[in-house]
Amino acid sequence: MEGDLFGDIGNTTTAQVDSRIFHAFQKNLLQAQDILDQNRLLINEINQNHESKIPDNLNRNVGLIRELNNNIRRVVDLYADLSSSCIKSREASSEGDSSGTLKSDGKVSQKRIRSS
Repeated sequence: MEGDLFGDIGNTTTAQVDSRIFHAFQKNLLQAQDILDQNRLLINEINQNHESKIPDNLNRNVGLIRELNNNIRRVVDLYADLSSSCIKSREASSEGDSSGTLKSDGKVSQKRIRSS
């Protein structure tokens, strides 16, 4: 079926691949933004607890700081996934250019590059 994102890879068009890549980027960026927004709230609460100097609030900061650190790790992982996806996408899109010329029968003709 044309336009089916889950169809055979051989039938997948460049537009469909680009659309999937865009949606994956968008999803990861939105997740990262949500986590960063949570971090802003955590930092505000940590600062308020620190300024209050109330022992219970200071003890609560230990857990809040752990949560903040975990969130930062999640954001780093999301950005690493984005970077990896971008590299894979770039490699896939330039694969025909760097490895040879695509013939009309769908096979790649390897070019030999001589060094001087």
